[in-house]
Amino acid sequence: MEVKDTDTLPGDNTHAEKLTTRRRSRKRSIIIFTIVSLLNVGLLALLWSQLLTPAQNQASAGDNAPGPLQGHPAPDFTLTALSTHQASTIDLASFKGKPVVLNFWASSCGPCHEEAPMLQTTWQRVQSKGIVFIGIDFQDARSDGLGFLQKYAITYPNVLDSGGSTAIHYGVIYTPTTFFINRQGVIVRSIPREMTAQELQSSLQLL
Repeated sequence: MEVKDTDTLPGDNTHAEKLTTRRRSRKRSIIIFTIVSLLNVGLLALLWSQLLTPAQNQASAGDNAPGPLQGHPAPDFTLTALSTHQASTIDLASFKGKPVVLNFWASSCGPCHEEAPMLQTTWQRVQSKGIVFIGIDFQDARSDGLGFLQKYAITYPNVLDSGGSTAIHYGVIYTPTTFFINRQGVIVRSIPREMTAQELQSSLQLL
């Protein structure tokens, strides 16, 4: 009498093949998911590094081109003076007929710290010529702004643009950004980054 092998039942081979196929499919899915995840992480890392690029480097590509406001009247503003004394306001229109150097800065801006001593010493040298320097502290806490002025012993007028509205009117994207305004109230040059001493002097000659 012939004894049949009962270990393998009909359909077992088909079932095993299906399990193997499912395992392979699942493995492929895991590999694909891992690759896609790694690519996404890489793209996010690249994007993050671009966002953290210092503002002055981002601006350097086209900072020699005339700014959009160059040749146009400087937008007027009235802002609160950044001072330890009683609160007062400074109006750009009150300096009509005088050349003005308008410097947007922030206490959190590294290049602004580098630029500040040069601006102060230059102002001390040219103020007798009637040239006005005004600093505009962009979206800063008042205490931080005052700390910045005290650190570098800055004595020319500064105002606080806490809401950033004046910076928007001037099209400021980076700090520091400096505008040079002639006696007619027209912007003759803008520099959207930290200035060199040579750039500052050549710009003053335009006034």
